[in-house]
Amino acid sequence: MVKVLLHGCCGRMGHRIAEMATQDPDVVITAGVDAGGEKYADFPVYHSLDDVREDVDVVIDFSTAAAVPELLDWCKETKTPVIVCTTGLSEEEMEHLHAVSDQVAVLKSANMSVGINLIEQILREAATKLLAAGFDCEIVEKHHNQKLDAPSGTAIALADAVNEAAGGDYDYVFDRSQRREKRPKKEIGISSVRAGTIVGDHDVIFAGEDEVITFSHTAYSRAIFAKGALTAAKFLAGKSAGFYDMQDVLA
Repeated sequence: MVKVLLHGCCGRMGHRIAEMATQDPDVVITAGVDAGGEKYADFPVYHSLDDVREDVDVVIDFSTAAAVPELLDWCKETKTPVIVCTTGLSEEEMEHLHAVSDQVAVLKSANMSVGINLIEQILREAATKLLAAGFDCEIVEKHHNQKLDAPSGTAIALADAVNEAAGGDYDYVFDRSQRREKRPKKEIGISSVRAGTIVGDHDVIFAGEDEVITFSHTAYSRAIFAKGALTAAKFLAGKSAGFYDMQDVLA
């Protein structure tokens, strides 16, 4: 059985992961960490990582970008594999993450759902042909009005999949309000919607002459992310140092 430390256990995703873990015979949450603090009947919750005394095989992180550096240092010191699901990390924080992966197993994914990661695979193949045929690419992502970062990490990951397939020479554009010019061919537009209780909706649009192809993914609940995180935990536990993503889990 894989023993999990849930970092950011008091948030929405923390609650959902804890709930789903009780239904998985191969996983157990042994402890949680959250600055807010909370009492759980099933496992102890600590304010600080330094207070954790339980045995842990892997960490699942759904916290905030500000809390990730300290977590990475703790995982490096304790040699504990970690799954970083938190989005909105800066370039410096991503460099820190990669540096830690030299000494401990680190899995980072902008989105933990199986569907999104399969769409990434499909996009790498489709984009090569569609962009070469003159199609433009635009991405629209929609999330609830409480989400802090924009665009979503998933939207960037989808754009990266398209861009890498095209040779990496496309620019990302998030706002066109200050310019008056025709759309350059070598750009990917990314638009964000924040409204209501939308869990997550992503459209990757390829628009050509007289035809449009759209790859869409809609998340109807956070259960898909929780399931993906628990699947990743079972994959990462016991793995050697290195940088992993959900594509490795699905391989």
